[in-house]
Amino acid sequence: MALRTIRVEGDSVLTKKSRPVDKMTPRLQELIDDMLDTMYEAMGVGLAAPQVGILRRIVVIDVGDGPIVLINPEIIESAGEQTGEEGCLSVPGMAGTVTRPEFVRVKAMDENMEEVIYEGEGLLARAFCHEIDHLDGHMYTELVEGDLHKVTYEEDEEN
Repeated sequence: MALRTIRVEGDSVLTKKSRPVDKMTPRLQELIDDMLDTMYEAMGVGLAAPQVGILRRIVVIDVGDGPIVLINPEIIESAGEQTGEEGCLSVPGMAGTVTRPEFVRVKAMDENMEEVIYEGEGLLARAFCHEIDHLDGHMYTELVEGDLHKVTYEEDEEN
């Protein structure tokens, strides 16, 4: 496994729509493993394949309960509203206030290409929305209410 370079805002790959995954291959499994290593090394809670330059619909998330791998994820239900600080590994050192659903249900495939459904509230719901946005070429900065601000070491940065 290897660390991959995280693309930063301004890189055109972050504005493009990702292609679906049809089947798991050794190369895609290596990508997933590398994405997890890269996310943990950068102390993020999520990472989407476009953030490492690969336009495939793959997301990894870990909000502290162990890794979640989502292939071809789609939000099938959302409810409520939460407004809070959000950051991104592709916009290092910055954060902004974003409103997201409080609850999200996501349908995806796992690493065995079997359908899974996850439900998340709070930070997990925010992470699902944030990472799935990346797959469609969108950044959280498009949703920031007010201005971005520098993150100090006391603040949590979420991706």
